Amino acid sequence: MATNKKIPLVQGDTRPQLVLSLTDENTGRPIDLSGANTTIRFLFRELGADAAKAIMPCYPVAGFEDPDTGEVDYSPPYDVAGKGGRCVMDWSPDALDTAGEFDGEVEVTFEPGAVQTPYKLLTFTVREQIQDA
Repeated sequence: MATNKKIPLVQGDTRPQLVLSLTDENTGRPIDLSGANTTIRFLFRELGADAAKAIMPCYPVAGFEDPDTGEVDYSPPYDVAGKGGRCVMDWSPDALDTAGEFDGEVEVTFEPGAVQTPYKLLTFTVREQIQDA
């Protein structure tokens, strides 16, 4: 998750899926999300707000994304969902119900309750939807 570029979205949409590649800032290696009791969630808030506007579950997917090329490697061990630090998130209907500037973070909870949050925030700009006549 090493991007500072704003992700453009449109008010009222529930797609596209957000595909994330999580790495440990200390080691540079992918965070293993494949544990049976590992939970992943995305916290989305209005820029400057303290509390989350929406909290959405994320689900591990196979592959490891090379941070230099953007290519995804599906060879073992990355053929197992979560081994390569990748996960996806679907937007909840209320997350993008207003236009504005937002940021978000991913929080991973491992067994028996240890939590890891990648340091860098993702930033978003949500433009107003054009209304029907």
